[in-house]
Amino acid sequence: MADTRSAPSLHPLYRADQVRELDRRTIAAGLEGFALMQRASAAAWQVLRARWPEVRSLTVLCGAGNNGGDGHVLAALAAAEGLAVQRVLLKGIDELAGDARRAADMATAAGVAAEPWEAGMALRGELLVDALLGTGLSGEVRGACREAIAAVNASGRPVLAIDIPSGLHADTGAVLGEAVKASATVTFIGDKLGLYTGAAADHVGDRVFRDLGVDAAAEADLVPAARLLEARLVDAWLPPRPRAAHKGDCGHALILGGAPGFGGAALLAAEACARMGAGKVSLATAPAHVTASLVRRPEVMAHGVRGAADLGGLPALADALVVGPGLGQGSWGQAMLQAALDADRPLVVDADGLNLLATRFAGLQRDGWILTPHPGEAARLLGIGAAEVEADRPAAVQALRERWGGVVVLKGAGTLVAGPEGVAVCPFGNPGMASGGMGDALCGMLGALLAQGLPLEAAARLGVLLHARAADLAARDAGERGLLAGDLASYARILVNPTMGKDDAAATR
Repeated sequence: MADTRSAPSLHPLYRADQVRELDRRTIAAGLEGFALMQRASAAAWQVLRARWPEVRSLTVLCGAGNNGGDGHVLAALAAAEGLAVQRVLLKGIDELAGDARRAADMATAAGVAAEPWEAGMALRGELLVDALLGTGLSGEVRGACREAIAAVNASGRPVLAIDIPSGLHADTGAVLGEAVKASATVTFIGDKLGLYTGAAADHVGDRVFRDLGVDAAAEADLVPAARLLEARLVDAWLPPRPRAAHKGDCGHALILGGAPGFGGAALLAAEACARMGAGKVSLATAPAHVTASLVRRPEVMAHGVRGAADLGGLPALADALVVGPGLGQGSWGQAMLQAALDADRPLVVDADGLNLLATRFAGLQRDGWILTPHPGEAARLLGIGAAEVEADRPAAVQALRERWGGVVVLKGAGTLVAGPEGVAVCPFGNPGMASGGMGDALCGMLGALLAQGLPLEAAARLGVLLHARAADLAARDAGERGLLAGDLASYARILVNPTMGKDDAAATR
């Protein structure tokens, strides 16, 4: 029977060329370009005053083009409010044209002096405003702009970036040589994909989006490049369970992993799977690890298997399979992966399962699996270098899906999920997740959601969301350093159940 649940529409993210087209259409519809620039500057000024109300002096660094124009107008607004404004120019006023020149003249008329950029010059403001380079940047930052970006980063002062931190690629989140490290970024008209993935995490700071009265969703032909994962997906896909539910109704997941000497990863996956609500969890692992499994989590049905023959009919009994954690690439791991592929069940492939796909199943493609590579594994699956993956994560995750099929989760800062409905981006997570076993916990969570009947893409999106938010809750309680993968399972359990009073048991998942 088809699943009738549906997810809410998620916040759209666009490429730079799409936002420029939105800008063009808005102006063509009758709004003057300079008026749109004034709206952007006013929005940035409002964000600045709300976040830094005590600031009395600014340094506004203005480049060429409309991004610099936004900076000029903001400088005029700040001067009108009585702030001391240092306006630093990377392009002389006489070299500007169009709306950027009008904006520069507006700041001059407001009494804001203009200082040409010089290497080593003092940046005097308590707060720096980055209006150097906009979203059109595609090549490496060089020359005076690179010097200015380095000076901003070395200043030790808070930074507000207008539209995008200068030097950050608006589509990929990659740093183009040097990029401003902002405390906050206010972006306009259409939210940008590059603000949410890759190196953006170290450069964007707090994100603020202002549409400036432009309804991007009304332009049906401009299909968003991605969507942003949101917490409300939980309610959409995990409604309260029927009061008469039993474990057979909640799915049976099978974890295949833990080659001899590598049992921990599979145990982490199995526990996360159980905590995410799978009715039954089986673990097929090397016999030496069964005792450890019984001690750690006796609710998991651990089976010691020496090879595929020992599995018997176990894969056919499961509603979903997970293969990869602690799998190894030897004969044992190869046999487990082959058994998982032969089972014809919804499947999650992680870790050495992915490495075996790259080396031994290069021609394989299927629709019924979720692949969960980190950048190194993604590179092996694509036959390229990891640096190439990180240079354009959105392109890499789409290439992976095109090459291997199914749904692909490209892990890392700003995890990406690519499926039939497009690309989704996870805005949650923290550096504490840079520790061993986090991927094992994720694949176990994904297996639990598949076992409970969620469609492949919904399970991937929701699992990534819950995994990252569980890590955020754990970090909130005890900090990022020392965060362990085993901490996530209990927090994930909280997230998949609604907030409720002690007597409101009927509201649980």
